[in-house]
Amino acid sequence: MYKLEQETEADGWEVEALYDLCFAPGRTALSSYRLREGVRTIAALSLVLRDEGGVLAAAIRYWPVRVGADDVLLLGPIAVHPTRQGEGLGALLMTESLDLARNLDWDRVLLVGDAPYYNRFGFTKLEGVVMPPPTNPDRVLGLSLRQDAWRGVQGQVERAACFAPNGTLP
Repeated sequence: MYKLEQETEADGWEVEALYDLCFAPGRTALSSYRLREGVRTIAALSLVLRDEGGVLAAAIRYWPVRVGADDVLLLGPIAVHPTRQGEGLGALLMTESLDLARNLDWDRVLLVGDAPYYNRFGFTKLEGVVMPPPTNPDRVLGLSLRQDAWRGVQGQVERAACFAPNGTLP
């Protein structure tokens, strides 16, 4: 049995430790991290899963970014503790957080990842959306949370300016 909760400030060190465990040591050098620097997560969408003993099993975070004049959610990182992989926890975090994003009236989600994994959640390769280098363009994926939300959206992905902690524009 797992408990799904919104990540709190007190969870931060533990979530970072999970990301360190699950990803390569150079993870913070990736271009997506440049977009996150100095920007708060979308708190309402940044979730943790804990087991019955309170041990962190998985986490997901979202960040605001802009593509041209459009607000976009940048999904990631998402991580599942190596001893818990294969239990469907990553899929649970994906589906729950994407449903929350729809309910918060977000229109589109962007991530950098493996299409074969993320296609099952509806993500497809984005054309005309450019992540800062050195990002492989084939790994830039998007999901429309509203019909045709990515139609006409193109340009460089940039750091968002200002969002309230609940994920809405102030």
